[in-house]
Amino acid sequence: MDLVAGARRVIVAMEHTTKDGQPKILKKCTLPLTGVGVVHTIVTEMAYIDVTPQGLILQEIAADLTADEVQRATEAKLHIGAALKVMEG
Repeated sequence: MDLVAGARRVIVAMEHTTKDGQPKILKKCTLPLTGVGVVHTIVTEMAYIDVTPQGLILQEIAADLTADEVQRATEAKLHIGAALKVMEG
């Protein structure tokens, strides 16, 4: 069953890295896909990221992190949003 078929907005909530600190947000998906190009937003404990045709846009970061730290934990390139802000607890 395709869970994303017909969905108007798909938000992925996940941990940003694996248990050993490896990035989970990759340049290219390594797992079987149920839908291609359907994710609109990724939310992790580190960041709020918009998925756009231009790439991944970093919109919010956790209060104890910098954009550089989030990028180091992310394999894919992150573009800094024009109004980057800190996540509210």
